Order: sequence, then structure tokens, then C-alpha cells
Amino acid sequence: MSEEGYVVERSISGALLAVVTVALLSGLGALVWCYGLQNHLGVAEQKLAAADQKNAELVQKLEATNARLRATSETLGQSVGITQKQMEARAQALLAAQKAATAKLEQQQEATSKQIGAVSNDVASVKTDVGGVKTDVATTKSDLEATKTQLNRVVGDAGVMSGLIATNHSELEILKHKGDRNYYEFTLQKGQKPTLLSTIKLDLKKADQKHSRYTMNVSADDRNIEKKDKGLDEPVQFYTGKDPVLYELVVNVIEKNKVSGYLSTPKGAARPATAQ
Repeated sequence: MSEEGYVVERSISGALLAVVTVALLSGLGALVWCYGLQNHLGVAEQKLAAADQKNAELVQKLEATNARLRATSETLGQSVGITQKQMEARAQALLAAQKAATAKLEQQQEATSKQIGAVSNDVASVKTDVGGVKTDVATTKSDLEATKTQLNRVVGDAGVMSGLIATNHSELEILKHKGDRNYYEFTLQKGQKPTLLSTIKLDLKKADQKHSRYTMNVSADDRNIEKKDKGLDEPVQFYTGKDPVLYELVVNVIEKNKVSGYLSTPKGAARPATAQ
């Protein structure tokens, strides 16, 4: 082989080697690119799967929200319907109440008119009676003056001139209104526990209705005083207290085993206690 042929053959071999080398490098690059692309595709598929999962969850939440909205809407519609019915019923009740109130007012007005007429008649009658009342008042005053003149003073069993003596309840009321002394009414029953008045105790021992006489024990200042065989409307006198003052007993009614009358004390005397 000539030197020129050897050089040509060597050049062809080098070119082939270069081509093979480039082809190998290209193949290797293609493999690297395919591997990277496969990785990117895997990541993209994972992201796509996650996105699909989120979309499914969003769809479920959306459907649940729509269901709640539909339920709320139905409930609201029912509530509005009930409220409207209630308002209509309330309006009807108010109208009925107004009609009833109007009818009652008319009845009351009619009754008031009748009452006014009756009152007018009564006023006329009262005017007619006023003259008679004035006459009765004048008569009552005259009777009162006559009763006052009947009250008298007598000497009591202690030899002291008594105050004015009342012989019945009406005369006693006159004495109470005069205000000169204190007057306290009592009723005593034979055999009962002694009655406490002020600082004294009264104990009925005997009551003779036929002869209008009685006997009574008076307990005052730790002393027992027997008032024996006393008469109707007779002032029974005794002194009591730290600074002795005159008390008077007058019996106006004598019955079988029972007497009634009153106790007369000075204005400054002790007030009577509850009967025991």
C-alpha cells in the first residue's frame, strides 16, 4: 500500500470514530433527557392527582353547601308562611276584641245614662229630704240638751260629791264626749275570774235583780275592799294610787248573777289593761 492510500484509510477511520463518538454522546444525552422528562412527568402526575383530590373535596363541600342552602330556604319559606298565618290570626283577634270593646262601651254608656237619670231623681229626693234632716238635727240637739240636764251629781258611798252620773249607755257617751274624766264600761259575771281594769280588780260576789242590789270586791294597792249591798246607779267610791285619786264605779244594769256599768277615773290615772 502506498503512503497516500494509508493516509486516506486513516482519515476514513478517524472520521468513523468521530461519528461513532458523536452518536454515543447523542444517545447518552437522549437517555439523560428521557430520564429527566420521566421524573418531571411523575411529579406532574402527582400534582394532577392532588388537584383532582382537592377538586373532588371542593365538589363535595359545594354539594353540602347547596343542600344546606336548600334546607334553609325551605325552612325560611315555612317560617314566613307560619308568620303570615299568625299575623292574619292576630289581626282577626284584634278586630274581634275591638268589636267586643265597642259593644261593651255602648252598653256602659247606656247604663251610665240610666244611672245619671236615676241620680237626678235621687238628687231631687235628697233636696226634699234636706229640710227634714235639718228638722231632725234641731230635734236631736234639743234632746241632747234635755239629756244633759238629766245628768246629776250625787254623794257617793265614801261621802264625796261625785261627778256627773250616767244611768245608761247614751248618757255615758255624753260624759265621754265632755272629756272631764276617763270612762270604761264593764260587765261582770258571778263566779268568773276577777276582771282587771287599770290597776284594780273587780270581782262580783252577789247580784240581787229583784231588789236591785249587788256586792263586789275591789282590789286596789294590794288591798281588798268589799263594796257590799250597793244599789243601782249608786256611785261606789275609793281612792287608789301612789298619790291617791278618786275612782268611781257605777252599775247601771243588775241581772241574775251579772252586772254592767262603768269605771270613772281622773284624766291622769293609769290606762285600763286588757281584761283577764
